[in-house]
Amino acid sequence: MNQIKNASIKLKGQLDQQEYKDIKSLKEYCGSKDKVTVKLELDYKWSKALDKSVDSNEINEFMFYDEGMLIGYIGICQFGGETLEVNGVVHPEFRRMGVFTRLFSLVKDEWYKRKSQDLLLLSDQNSLSGLEFIKSTGAHYENSEYEMFLKGEPTLGSALNKLILRRALNEDAKEIARQNNIYFQSDSEELEILPEEEAKRGVDIYIAEIDNEIIGKVQVSVDAGIGGIYGLGVLPEYRRKGYGRDILMKAIEKLKEKQVHEIMLQVSVENKHALELYKSCGFEETSTMDYYKLSKKQ
Repeated sequence: MNQIKNASIKLKGQLDQQEYKDIKSLKEYCGSKDKVTVKLELDYKWSKALDKSVDSNEINEFMFYDEGMLIGYIGICQFGGETLEVNGVVHPEFRRMGVFTRLFSLVKDEWYKRKSQDLLLLSDQNSLSGLEFIKSTGAHYENSEYEMFLKGEPTLGSALNKLILRRALNEDAKEIARQNNIYFQSDSEELEILPEEEAKRGVDIYIAEIDNEIIGKVQVSVDAGIGGIYGLGVLPEYRRKGYGRDILMKAIEKLKEKQVHEIMLQVSVENKHALELYKSCGFEETSTMDYYKLSKKQ
């Protein structure tokens, strides 16, 4: 085990190119060493950093260096709502030295400056050190998600019908927020996601339609050659008709057009119907991410 010799902490609103590389390298090393999934959303953050129109007054990046080497990192993400998501890593040779504790105290200071009431702490279910730290904060278990990867060619089942995926426009923002509230049972007012702005960051949001009637939505993105499918939903009045499978298949087609190496998605462990759908289409569970919540009301 190493000793910390010349520590320095860097706080940023957005990453620069060298910081992005440092964090990505640390993430990959820790993931390989610990054999766990680390969800940092780095490519999304980097695309936002390249967009000069994005406000970066808030601190989202917390970095701990020792003699110029990044040994610890925590990042804040916010997706379409007030709740903040937090995940991070510490170099295996510098653990149990207070690195993560110090960074997390700064994260909490930043959280209390914002209006967000809730903070979600993420950890791979197999990361014993991550779960141990989260539980030490007093956070309460919220939910878990399976990360699933497509193995081989997707299983179509029935032929695709006349459903189309239309690329969402900024004018669809309220509809997207409405659907998110239905699918994810948000108890806070959704921040409006502007699809055309998200597209600049590599996140493509699609509205699912049949005969010009909106029936659902989905979003896709690419990170390090891996295609991701997120936020897939079918409106209640159109469920149990095979439309979920059709949306999924068309999302896979969109990603294959981008020449991705692999395709993955995430699904709540409690969503048994969606889980069975994804399995029937050729997706297999690879890891489980646990979410714990801290609230200012606690």
